[in-house]
Amino acid sequence: MVKFIESELNSLKKEVNEMWTLVYNQLDRAGESVLTFNRDLAQQVIVREKRVNAFELKIDSDVEDTIALYNPVAIDLRFVLAMFKINSDLERLGDFAEGIARFVLRSEETALDSDLLRDLRIEEMQKQVLGMLEMTKNALNDENLDLALAVFHKDNLLDEINAEAPVVLAKYLEAHQESVLTCLELGTVIRKLERAGDHITNIAEEIVFFIDAKVLKHRDKVDEHFLGKEKIR
Repeated sequence: MVKFIESELNSLKKEVNEMWTLVYNQLDRAGESVLTFNRDLAQQVIVREKRVNAFELKIDSDVEDTIALYNPVAIDLRFVLAMFKINSDLERLGDFAEGIARFVLRSEETALDSDLLRDLRIEEMQKQVLGMLEMTKNALNDENLDLALAVFHKDNLLDEINAEAPVVLAKYLEAHQESVLTCLELGTVIRKLERAGDHITNIAEEIVFFIDAKVLKHRDKVDEHFLGKEKIR
């Protein structure tokens, strides 16, 4: 039985890693399509969204089968539950990528103002989101608690850029009143990237949930983080 469940858990982890890579590429292409206003790139994101949805359903089904057939306990159960929740967050990240790409496809603009994009710091946001997603993947694969915890601090930059965006857009509109719709859409893109950061921190929390059962000596660090979150709330 132990060998069978170990094989199933390894298979599940492999599937989640493949989902992770797919979603990473979706966010990368979506962000790049905005920065370059490349409609072909945006269309690729839309087409590949079906693969993200199919992956989510497959992983959900495999999680259910694993629980039903093998009745995992302790660290194995924590791992399966973490994969289930991470899978859901990855699917939401795929939705954000699709939404960003649709802005490019439906826009009547032929290009975006490069100065506005710079002031909105969209490229910086995109790189931060991709970096956080890569960090969480490495944290899971290496079972690295410190790396998972480091993701939480990375989200602060996304919150900062999101908070500054309305001021930047309002200032731009004073001189470009014809760009109201575009500015509203760009505001939505920024919010999607900020929300992507929130979902990646959710993933990091699930990794901490899984790893903490093994690395009890780091419990103080985990408690400090979650106590800090409670104070913020």
